[in-house]
Amino acid sequence: MTDKPRESTLAERLDGLFHRSRPGGRRWTNSEVAHKIKEEHPHVRVSGAYLSALRTGSREHPSQELLSAVAEFFGVSPAYFVDPDHAERVDAQLAGLEALRQAGVRGVALRAVGLQQDSLEAITTMLDQVRKLQGLPPVEG
Repeated sequence: MTDKPRESTLAERLDGLFHRSRPGGRRWTNSEVAHKIKEEHPHVRVSGAYLSALRTGSREHPSQELLSAVAEFFGVSPAYFVDPDHAERVDAQLAGLEALRQAGVRGVALRAVGLQQDSLEAITTMLDQVRKLQGLPPVEG
């Protein structure tokens, strides 16, 4: 018998977005997110305490309006909260972005913007050599 992995809950998905989103290197607070949502969507009822309750799972059924506003705030589709397959794909993408952020790749990429093709090829060759010297596998593509 094959065990299917347990699906993440709304609380886990929402909490994960809070943990991954870091303006200026720090995490959003519940109150900050609630305030920003109210600024953009004054008709949506939300508070820092309610977001906290959703994140811990003590509250489980937010309105569609709130889910849409939270999704918009964090830059994901509202489907992230209700479609397990979509959530899994988004989580994989967010994990990849986090890995790039942690690895300092963003700084390298920003420095490469605007360079001529021959310069990019020389940099790629150097990076491949450094990877080889460190015993890392080659990168395809």
